[in-house]
Amino acid sequence: MTISRRQWLKNASITSGFAMLAGVGGISGLSAAEKNKFNPRPFDGQIRLGSNENPYGPSQKVRLAMEAAFDLGCRYPWSYNGELQEMIAKKEGVPADHIVLVAGSTEGLKIAGITFAGPGDEILSGLPTFLSMMTYAEIWGADINWVPLDREMNYDLNEIEKRVSAKTKLVFLCNPNNPTGKLLPAKQVLDFCDSVSQKAIVFSDEAYCDYIEDPNYPSMVQLVKQGKNVIVSKTLSKVYGLAGIRLGYLVAKPELAAKLSERVVANTNIMAIEAGKAALKDVEFYNFSLQKNKEARNLITNTLDQLKLEHLPSQANFVFFHANRDVKILANQMLAKNIIIGRPFPPFQDWCRVSTGTIEEVQFFNKALLEIMG
Repeated sequence: MTISRRQWLKNASITSGFAMLAGVGGISGLSAAEKNKFNPRPFDGQIRLGSNENPYGPSQKVRLAMEAAFDLGCRYPWSYNGELQEMIAKKEGVPADHIVLVAGSTEGLKIAGITFAGPGDEILSGLPTFLSMMTYAEIWGADINWVPLDREMNYDLNEIEKRVSAKTKLVFLCNPNNPTGKLLPAKQVLDFCDSVSQKAIVFSDEAYCDYIEDPNYPSMVQLVKQGKNVIVSKTLSKVYGLAGIRLGYLVAKPELAAKLSERVVANTNIMAIEAGKAALKDVEFYNFSLQKNKEARNLITNTLDQLKLEHLPSQANFVFFHANRDVKILANQMLAKNIIIGRPFPPFQDWCRVSTGTIEEVQFFNKALLEIMG
């Protein structure tokens, strides 16, 4: 395939920029052994900071576990997922019959929506948030009652609870929320989930829980342990670096877990099972991912502060900032520099969500943002 002179020059400029940022030895400062263990994604001609992916992983230990299990790829996975289920149950402090394995937590959100909210039923949710449960359930006839975030861009829990009615079957929370990255006050969200679960099922999406910096911040799994009508979703896509492997799980009391299991469509596979088992044991990679995320997030917020751009305190692997322009315009400006950022999140049309990448990727993003905003 031939390319125009203009495109050749653009590609050459991008490649030169990558090389300049990496320099001798690389900005990341990772040794060859660390690169082998933690598997930072290489520059591939485009910097993708729009999907909240972990830029590291799968780890070397996960890779080796998947390779060792390759010959089991001819087998159905049903008889192989028990060990992973037990590992997750131990991690969450519940019996194994409380765990539902799914091919990524998005699958868990979708099956919960259609399991408990049928035609004419209602799901209550804040907006903006992660939409998968609601958009999928809506296709199958459920009604969605959207509650705008409050003035501080938090879930308006008081308003949500006021709107719960006999029609309400599910109340959805994403905490920390996507796209804001904000975390609800611990006591407030616990009291809310406890109270509302007496009237409807509460679904707590905790995809970003590993990034929460308060070690004592409660997961709503503690309400599941009390037998409450609460479902918690978690994923290995983020801090474990397995977004492409597709592995997540739901935690719920046995009666709810059994109903959810009946609706699972995209079952886990042999490679995902082995990847999950290895990832949960790989404490070194887990801690590395958290540290690198913190470093990258600080680099982004330091640049935003330099530009005097408002940003929200993030407890996730992304930052939500006030771009002071339509985010579609900013996205096109960034794309011209070969950088992908997050989509618009109405009604905050002039706010941008940018994911943390490798240190090199973030340096490149910061340079581009300074050029665009300067």
